[in-house]
Amino acid sequence: MLDRTQPDANLNTADSASAGVLDHSADEAPRAKGWRPLSWLSRAGQFFFALSFSSLTRRIVSLNLAGLVALVASILYLSQFRAGLIDARAQSLLVQGEIIAGAIAASATVQTNAITIDPDRLLDLKPGETYSGSDDYSPLDFPINPERVAPVLRTLISPTKTRARIYDPNGGLLLDSRNLENVLRLDLPAPAAAPGFLERGTIAVRTWLNRGDLPLYRELGPENGNGYQEVADALQGQKRSMVRVNSRGEVIVSVAVPVLRSRAIHGALMLSTQGDDIDQMVTAERLAILKVGGVAAAVMIMLSLLLASTIAGPVRRLADSAERVRRRIKTRVEIPDFTRRRDEIGHLSGALRDMTNALYSRIEAIEMFAADVAHELKNPLTSLRSAVETLPLARNETSRGRLLEVIEHDVKRLDRLISDISDASRLDAELQRQDAIPVDLRRLLTTLTSVANETKLGHDVAVEARFEGRSATDGLSVTGHDSRLGQVISNLLSNAQSFSEPGNKVRLICRRVRSEIEIVVDDDGPGIREDALERIFERFYTDRPHQGFGQNSGLGLSISKQIIDAHGGRIWAENRPGPLDADGAPTVAGARFVVRLPAL
Repeated sequence: MLDRTQPDANLNTADSASAGVLDHSADEAPRAKGWRPLSWLSRAGQFFFALSFSSLTRRIVSLNLAGLVALVASILYLSQFRAGLIDARAQSLLVQGEIIAGAIAASATVQTNAITIDPDRLLDLKPGETYSGSDDYSPLDFPINPERVAPVLRTLISPTKTRARIYDPNGGLLLDSRNLENVLRLDLPAPAAAPGFLERGTIAVRTWLNRGDLPLYRELGPENGNGYQEVADALQGQKRSMVRVNSRGEVIVSVAVPVLRSRAIHGALMLSTQGDDIDQMVTAERLAILKVGGVAAAVMIMLSLLLASTIAGPVRRLADSAERVRRRIKTRVEIPDFTRRRDEIGHLSGALRDMTNALYSRIEAIEMFAADVAHELKNPLTSLRSAVETLPLARNETSRGRLLEVIEHDVKRLDRLISDISDASRLDAELQRQDAIPVDLRRLLTTLTSVANETKLGHDVAVEARFEGRSATDGLSVTGHDSRLGQVISNLLSNAQSFSEPGNKVRLICRRVRSEIEIVVDDDGPGIREDALERIFERFYTDRPHQGFGQNSGLGLSISKQIIDAHGGRIWAENRPGPLDADGAPTVAGARFVVRLPAL
């Protein structure tokens, strides 16, 4: 049944006190008296300290740095630069070797004073011809003289940082510029000390970077020059270059060219770079890249931290606030407002704020509902207890009968209250569990009108339904729950019938108003007091002077409003104006309830 209910004054006082507690708890706690603003340095330290422990910040920084590290590592490998540098160095050594080999061949062979004369050749000479000695000589007759070669080799090699070795036609070592420098300088190289831990690590990294598919360089004995492939090819008359890596991971470029005189091979000249010659140039480039990479890494870390501060910081604050809401640390927790941001963080902040406000509103509604229920249940229980306690003291059957009527009345009242309270308490959960479907209001209202006319619920008041529109096929459909919408209309019709005089009619009108469907229920009753037009939708409010106290629970209109609000609609009450009275003042022709729902 639909009711218009009057709440108790004590209940209003309790509600006001409850609201006052909520409002007071929403205020920010005062700061401690000893609080002082932190310096900007301390604030910055706290900011970066907090960011460093943020998982999202670590991921942002790590991913950004990973790309930079991969780029720097690929550049540090310097494959193309190193290959081009090695090729250029090999070509330079070949040219240098040909020049030095030519100089050695021109000035470093043995010149003897012996003259070899072939008598038979002298007899074959023609007039005008001269004898130049025997043309048939062996290369071994003119070996390279180390004493003559040493000054020339020292002069040509000194400006360069290369090592020169001269081998005889059999592959034996004649001269080594390294030994020549030691003899001339009268000092011997210091014995190599065992490499330390850091040096071993450097050697390992350098070997990994430089080795690739290059062969390992080994120092061969003085009699085993043919063990170098380039020397063996040079002794066959071909110039050759080789690239190797020594045990320290240093790149060694070596070339060998034949020493020719009169198209005869007198030996081979081998030139090789120092161990750190090419590595120094590559290392210099790597250091330059590392400097640039360090600056880029610092800039990227700063930018990543700034980016993380715009993401991780707000998300962390929102998460902390949500955690405080869950734990109910305060009576009311305010979610940080980032709605001015036009991004996902702003949308998340707005959604959390709306959700929290809805949650607090629901909590407050539940608290108020519990207080109202306790108050409404207490009245019939108090009356029932008094009647039960008085019943044994009744002296006659008349008194006992009146007490039994009071007990029966209170029991029925409790039954109605419990039923309506149960319906109201599970209403939200039911609306959330069920899916909204299209509801044909024309068919629904026709069915409800027929049921109301058949039952009439003890009232001799008929219901008349009218649908306004251009045709019967006009769309009068909404999205919702047909059972709950039918409950609202049934409550309104029953309420209108209960306030109407027998023989009158209740008029139900359904029409489309722009993008909404409007349902109007009119009766010819006494109308509603002006001060009660809004209050009739409050829980447990009843304004039925023509009925006895306790006949209605006062939850009908409150449940109806709750259902309409859940469907995104509106419901309100007003009085229908009637004819003017003798004094010219307007009269009330009856009550009118209006429901508007979004059209499908």
